[in-house]
Amino acid sequence: MKVKAIPSSWLEKEGCRLDCGPYMSGAIEAKVALEKLSVKKETLHEVTKGGLQGIYHAGREGRTYVNNSAHGVPFLGSTDILASDLSWLSLLARKQVAANPRFTIQEGWILITRSGTIGKMAYTRKDMAGMACSEHVMRIVPDPDKILPGYLYAYLSSRFGVPLVVSGTYGAIIQHIEPYHIANIPVPIAPKSLQRKAHDLILLSGEKRGEAKQQLEKAQAILIATIGYPPPSNRKDWCGYNVSSADLVEYSRFDGFFHNPTAQSLENWIKKHPAGFTTLGEITDDIFDVPPFKHIYVSPDQGVPFFTSGDIFLLDRKTEKFLSRTQTKGLAQYILQQGWILLARSGQLGGIIGRPQYVDSALHRAAASDHVIRIVPKQDASTAGFLYIYLASPDVGYHLLTRTMTGSSVPALWPKYLKQIKVPLVEMSIQRQLDELICQAFEYRVEATAYEDEARQLVESFVEGRVT
Repeated sequence: MKVKAIPSSWLEKEGCRLDCGPYMSGAIEAKVALEKLSVKKETLHEVTKGGLQGIYHAGREGRTYVNNSAHGVPFLGSTDILASDLSWLSLLARKQVAANPRFTIQEGWILITRSGTIGKMAYTRKDMAGMACSEHVMRIVPDPDKILPGYLYAYLSSRFGVPLVVSGTYGAIIQHIEPYHIANIPVPIAPKSLQRKAHDLILLSGEKRGEAKQQLEKAQAILIATIGYPPPSNRKDWCGYNVSSADLVEYSRFDGFFHNPTAQSLENWIKKHPAGFTTLGEITDDIFDVPPFKHIYVSPDQGVPFFTSGDIFLLDRKTEKFLSRTQTKGLAQYILQQGWILLARSGQLGGIIGRPQYVDSALHRAAASDHVIRIVPKQDASTAGFLYIYLASPDVGYHLLTRTMTGSSVPALWPKYLKQIKVPLVEMSIQRQLDELICQAFEYRVEATAYEDEARQLVESFVEGRVT
């Protein structure tokens, strides 16, 4: 439990608010630091396009989802704005988006989660422009003639900006903020040279994320050209289908989803592949999970970064949790190594289950939850990139992974079943090429995070008066 003494002067300054949010968040300290800064300050709505109209959300309404991209627009939920991979987004009906243009976001905007978990932020990159976004996400539309968007994002997402944003939170169970809660946040107007430097760093971060996306798409194209993809089965046939007794005997599985037509057609296609096939167990050194353990959290300088099964999908590979190095029993077995492939072992179909993640340098030597399955590619071969892009394929890998899950309420994956997944054989030269592409793509993301951090540090130094 956090304990903090609050001077009565703070209560007066905050209009006699008695909820602890504004005082515990660091907002008061941020305001004091800004008051000491002898530069011009504008309120947030004064540096947005249209004033108060430049801070808004889409408004609440029912959603109509579609399956065909010709009739739908990728839809970002409040957690999706922080996701590393946007290729799995649901599609919101184009007709609904056209009827409410406030759904659509554009490049250079600032997105802030406004419901549930408050104050998580993202800068709208080029690849996000034109997507639809949830009403649970606030849009801030900077006016470039008054302030550079990248600088404003770096400030709002800094350790001075975030407390000011979340201090307006209201609600006891499900918390919210509205545009008018953040409209009067003070924004220091830095010299144009400093704004430009922070802005360019944010743009460079976006470019790196775009390059990562291109690398992944290139790897997927090479994989398709190498092994080919069969046409997917018609999912409507899933309601009532026949399973041979031979299949039941071969796999010893009686759960219906394991035998669904899409997965079965993929399995048969791989078995007939001209280059032959192997299994995931044969092409890896190990596939394993780890036992549950007691989480003892400590300060960053005394602990190891700890990632949950949800955290591994975050854009910035950052965590606020650190496991004790000295008090965590068997800590070594929870540590990740670069080049491994991770799977969330449980979750809902259509969510994080069945979507692999690659361990890059940001996750290297961090710890992960017992809800994360580890796949260890063979160390004497460049198979990691190939395995990742194969398993990450929405047309093949996803179906082969999710067919092995068990359970109905909260499905789960198990190493013993994952080891049986069929993998087409691919020439080593292709595997090396894919390995290079995947490794580089994820390192681009690491670089992108570093550029964003540098921009925030620059702005924080300015607010503290250490740079001008």
